[in-house]
Amino acid sequence: MGERAKALLVDDRRDNLLALEAILQGLPVTPVAVESGEAALKQLLTDDFAVILLDAHMPNMDGFETASHIKRRERTRHVPILFLTAADRDAQLALRGYAVGAVDYLTKPFDPWVLRAKVSIFVELWTKNQQLKAQTEAYREREAQWQRLTGTIDEAARVLRAGGDKAAAEALDLLEKARWGD
Repeated sequence: MGERAKALLVDDRRDNLLALEAILQGLPVTPVAVESGEAALKQLLTDDFAVILLDAHMPNMDGFETASHIKRRERTRHVPILFLTAADRDAQLALRGYAVGAVDYLTKPFDPWVLRAKVSIFVELWTKNQQLKAQTEAYREREAQWQRLTGTIDEAARVLRAGGDKAAAEALDLLEKARWGD
């Protein structure tokens, strides 16, 4: 369970990516910066992310189209997207962002502490989800062990019911194997 949460930062301007990396500094998250929607989609093929910070206005594939692709993929549809855009108060753009699956839409200039708080929440949720997955896997493994042990005990009981000294020795052998996990 030592995997660290990652945040995908998507902006066509390198200075904006550097600013976002600086804002996230000190949080328990590894920022992964890319400069296009296409690069973001490629990155999402190989890595899992706690949150995506996505510029709405980019050349070629804009943030809305990128988000639409992200939300169509089974593997990535659950990843929260925070849209970041230049000071454009057009409510229709915000609605468009929410319509393609964004959880929030922040206009620049935004308060870096607000962004840090939002990212922190998604990182915490991702971490708790990873812990839950690990606990579920451990539970499944224990359940499988229990089923194997129960099966062995049932087999030993069947052998004992069949009777005889040889049966008792065989049953004891089965129980010893079950005890040691063989």
